[in-house]
Amino acid sequence: MDVLVLIDRLEELVEEARSFPGFGNTAMIDRDAAFDVIDQMRQTIPEELKQARWIVKERQAMLDEARSESDRIIRGAQEEAEKITSEEEVLKRAEKRGSEILEDSRRREREIRLGAEDYADEVLANLEDNLSRLLEAVQRGRSKLQGVPDE
Repeated sequence: MDVLVLIDRLEELVEEARSFPGFGNTAMIDRDAAFDVIDQMRQTIPEELKQARWIVKERQAMLDEARSESDRIIRGAQEEAEKITSEEEVLKRAEKRGSEILEDSRRREREIRLGAEDYADEVLANLEDNLSRLLEAVQRGRSKLQGVPDE
């Protein structure tokens, strides 16, 4: 279940709580229902954290794969250059091709890395936003339970 839905349910419990006449904002809520929502939050938040960890792990795997591909291409270019005869023109062409392959692999590795970082940052920013809203809702709920007026 989505954390934001659970926050809304907890907020509804607080808003629908019976007030005690003459005691200001003091109200009585169903503890079991509140604890049930809180337990569901505890179960949902680790799932979102697990998802964020998975994204970071996938990002690292993509970076490792890009580095491996880059190393493979470089090794291939080096092996190819070693096989070439010492004839000057052939050697110059091989060095040029090796440089092109190396530059291309570096460019691809950079693109993959930046894309993975952007994606991971977006997911983590979303998680951070959800957690911030969760914390605010919990603080509002606690404030309402303690009789502190909204700011």
